[in-house]
Amino acid sequence: MGISQFRFFLVLFFVFYVPKWVHGNTELRALMELKASLDPTNKVLESWRSDGDPCSGSFMGVACNEHRKVANISLQGKGLSGKLSPAIAGFKCLSGLYLHYNSLSGKIPQELSQLQELTDLYLNVNNLSGSIPSQIGNMAGLQGNLFAFVVLQLCCNQLTGNIPTQIGSLKQLNVVALQYNRLDGKIPPSLGNLRMLKRLDLSFNSLFDAIPPTLADIPELEILDVRNNTLSGLVPSGLKRLNEGFQGDNNPGLCGTGFPLLRRCGPFDGVNINQVEPSRPHLNNTAPEPGVNSHPSNVQGHCNHTHCSRPSRFPEMPVISGVTTMVFIVTVAGLFALIHYRRQKQKIGNTSGSSEESFSIDQKKEILRNGSVSPLITLEYSYGWDPLGDGWSGIGFSQEHLNKFRFNLEEVESATRCFSESNLLGKTNFSAVYKGVLKDRSIVAIRSINVTSCKSEEAEFVKGLYLLTSLRHENLVRLRGFCFSRGRGECFLIYDFASKGNLSNYLDLEDGSEPVLDWSTRISIINGTAKGVEYLHKSEANKPPIVHRNISVEKVLIDQQFNPLIADSGLHKIFADDIVYSTLKVSAAMGYLAPEYIMTGRFTEKTDVFAFGVIILQILSGKLLLTSSMRSGAETSKFEDFVDKNLRGEFSESMAAKLGKIALNCTNEEPNDRPSMETIIKELNDYSVSS
Repeated sequence: MGISQFRFFLVLFFVFYVPKWVHGNTELRALMELKASLDPTNKVLESWRSDGDPCSGSFMGVACNEHRKVANISLQGKGLSGKLSPAIAGFKCLSGLYLHYNSLSGKIPQELSQLQELTDLYLNVNNLSGSIPSQIGNMAGLQGNLFAFVVLQLCCNQLTGNIPTQIGSLKQLNVVALQYNRLDGKIPPSLGNLRMLKRLDLSFNSLFDAIPPTLADIPELEILDVRNNTLSGLVPSGLKRLNEGFQGDNNPGLCGTGFPLLRRCGPFDGVNINQVEPSRPHLNNTAPEPGVNSHPSNVQGHCNHTHCSRPSRFPEMPVISGVTTMVFIVTVAGLFALIHYRRQKQKIGNTSGSSEESFSIDQKKEILRNGSVSPLITLEYSYGWDPLGDGWSGIGFSQEHLNKFRFNLEEVESATRCFSESNLLGKTNFSAVYKGVLKDRSIVAIRSINVTSCKSEEAEFVKGLYLLTSLRHENLVRLRGFCFSRGRGECFLIYDFASKGNLSNYLDLEDGSEPVLDWSTRISIINGTAKGVEYLHKSEANKPPIVHRNISVEKVLIDQQFNPLIADSGLHKIFADDIVYSTLKVSAAMGYLAPEYIMTGRFTEKTDVFAFGVIILQILSGKLLLTSSMRSGAETSKFEDFVDKNLRGEFSESMAAKLGKIALNCTNEEPNDRPSMETIIKELNDYSVSS
């Protein structure tokens, strides 16, 4: 080799290898410093090694983008007992930091404000102390964009001091959750600048003085919870539009007219504040499950070599008051974050821009039509993904069994007319659902899932896939098959199509509108749903007990004969952990998550029972938004308070009373006091026989 050739290769080495090596060592050093702070006993983060590669997949909870920059640190519920180190500022492309459900102490480092790409910050349910850094208002990532659902979740800590006025500059925030801390001072009027805010929870603190009138002017506000503070003065009348969404009890100094739990104002309470009452915002539905017809949602995000766009997320649903209030508020924000970091790292190799606003309409349509391959794709996947392809060892399962369910890409493309936008039923942040027609003319729903949303360990993925193909029950949506696409980097799940949509389509109907479910259909849906959940919980020869984790009215699909079919059973067995968390967000917002989840972050059969109890009350009342008066009505058999008025009295009072009691037992705060699904089925059957 000549000298000139040697110099040429030397230049290539420094250009292509040295920058990655230097950058990798910089972030590796930051990770090791972070490890020493978060896990001083080295009991949790043993896989974080100073001689390891953070982007190899061996570092627990660490994910990198295609440029080998740490993009996500997901360590929720790991039992960490240390502190959050300022070293966190060393990850310049970090978009998601998930440290909730741990025992971290110390202060929130102000260095977090240096993370301009951070869009997901979840520090709730720890023992953090000190004040909230005012610099948080400078975080460009938390300011979000029109397509994002942005959450600031710091609840259930030991934080003190004032609420920083700078939070008011994060104008795309949708949820601010600061409850169960030791915050004092006044509520900053600047929070009224958060025009996209849907929920503001400041309860169980030591805040004082009046509620700023600016809060009543937030057009999207649905929930304002200021319970258990020392607030005083007149409540702005504009907050009356929230109805039970305003919660202000246990503030002896508060008064107002039209607020049932507050005293009426006296002559020394000041002059009444009249506010223009904004119209109540439209409540958006969640993304559809297989077989649910709806409009397409927002497009995927993309990455360039320096910045990651903040992709769209789905709006939240209304919230449930009563026993589940604290549960869903604490949980919803912690779960909203995990969905979008996958999406922000999609469209590998695209360097055309750094924000979604730069997309043209045609570009957005193209992404919806053709999908994308995520830059988080691993090396082996980048050369083609097929867990059941050549070299597959079987991993203890029958390949013959799985091959019975295999479709080829041609069949999937033909069924969906090459993923035509006209066949797109809906799109979430990690998957899309298309309506399709197979060659035998049967109608199906085809869910496309990016490979990076699936478990990275092929053995675990195939194990989960085997389980999905083994589920067989008349009240579960049937999986017809699956397909892997090397070129697209996607997995497709083919399900039977549920022509009547999901159960939420039959709730919250205005008086006289259609379609109203009659009484016998409601009983049939309750019975069928119970049987489906019972089947999941049972252990059988080819199936272990399964906890669904995400039962809701959106997951109960309705077929042509109005039979209920539970969707997404077992999907957590093939999804990556952060995707599993992301799918729970709407359920958290709707109050389906049991109270014990807030302490443990774990799911059991009794958490499914709790969600089933919520569904019973929703079916009986015909409402998505459950209230304390509905629960009281079920307790006292005051049917006008918890039975749908659209039934016009055509229902069985004895059956309604029985179902109301079952629902209350299912939603008992103590999991041990909830019945098993087997017991519930027996009670339902016993009543049917006796009646």
